[in-house]
Amino acid sequence: MRLPLVFIIILLIVAIVVDFLILKSIDCCMSRSKRRGWKIFSWILMALGYGLIVAIFFIPVRNESANILPVMWLLFSFLSIYIPKIIYLLFWGVGELIAKLRKKTDFSGRKDIPQKALTLTGLVLAVATFFMFWFGVFFTRRSIEVNTEEVVSSRIPASFNNYKIVQFSDAHVGTWGEDTTFVSALVEKVNGLNPDLIVFTGDIVNRRTDELRPFLRVLSRLKARDGVYSVLGNHDYGDYIDWKKPEDREINNRLLAQWEKKMGWHLLNNEHVFLRRDNDSIVLIGVENWGEAPFPEYGKLREAYPASRDSINNLNDERFKVLLTHNPEHWSREVLKISNIDLSLSGHTHAMQMMVSLGKWKWSPSKFKYSRWGGMYEEKNPSGYPMMLYVNIGTGEVGLPTRMGSAYPEITEFILKHK
Repeated sequence: MRLPLVFIIILLIVAIVVDFLILKSIDCCMSRSKRRGWKIFSWILMALGYGLIVAIFFIPVRNESANILPVMWLLFSFLSIYIPKIIYLLFWGVGELIAKLRKKTDFSGRKDIPQKALTLTGLVLAVATFFMFWFGVFFTRRSIEVNTEEVVSSRIPASFNNYKIVQFSDAHVGTWGEDTTFVSALVEKVNGLNPDLIVFTGDIVNRRTDELRPFLRVLSRLKARDGVYSVLGNHDYGDYIDWKKPEDREINNRLLAQWEKKMGWHLLNNEHVFLRRDNDSIVLIGVENWGEAPFPEYGKLREAYPASRDSINNLNDERFKVLLTHNPEHWSREVLKISNIDLSLSGHTHAMQMMVSLGKWKWSPSKFKYSRWGGMYEEKNPSGYPMMLYVNIGTGEVGLPTRMGSAYPEITEFILKHK
């Protein structure tokens, strides 16, 4: 199955409107001597853009045998051309509007100065945006960033003081094809932190388990004193493929569990384990993906750890508890309401692979979809107990093979502190 025809038509309409306005802006703003060269350049970009649309339409994306990478790169190339064009047109349009308004005044100065200044500003920003798109491909998505968080609690046993948990998430290894260079660097960076525990919070592949094959040996090199634990993300269930037979999807999913075990990882599918130091312990809980529509809700927190307060160990007991749950929405919609889990670790958002930060301030368009999209959040449960959620913005890409601004691939290390 190909991308929906409606989506392709929308792309085509947007491209036609944008290119029509671009040609109009050339006629309005350029001298006759410059118009010919700029129009030739515009026609070349138009031909490239429409060629990309045609190619996107004819490449299948949901078939079992389909490779999603060509569509990802084609769509990214299209957007890297037309988003800068739209930015340019916004500034040119504002300049045109100001020019028309000023014609109605008695202003005796040069009426075209603001228009030229805005057009030039739009052109500069358009070029900068184009380079930002491709800078994200060749540099940002390969530059791993390590963030450190101290977690202080009286529930942390003294024997777990300075215990180090290292999290990474959303690897989407299929986006790298068979190139293991980045994933090897990621493994070395994680191991270099000398962790007591490594956790992975879902989305190891894009669509199917076969994508993991070239990376089995590399990811099996991850080492921590208490092991590597993982949960599944929405991309790990094969729900992005139209399978010919339902059992093929089940085979795909079983294979993922087998391969994670082969790598030495412990997959927590609505399960928990006790991590021990001397006579003390903390609890590590893992749930399957807690999906948003239209995806199923596989995560079952009450099965992963007892919900009944009649049990010695339950979701509101006095043990220090860490939860691995791929989707941060799970925290606000269920975890916060029914438990006192101290620290929840999520991923999923990628910060939409686009982030701007200045000191401690950061912004991402992801905030329009997720109230908690990156970093540490703290809120009290109905009983007044403070609970923490950390959203890791991931190490990989899906949809578009780029990370822009300061949305660097993230590794997070958590240092537990006994209070």
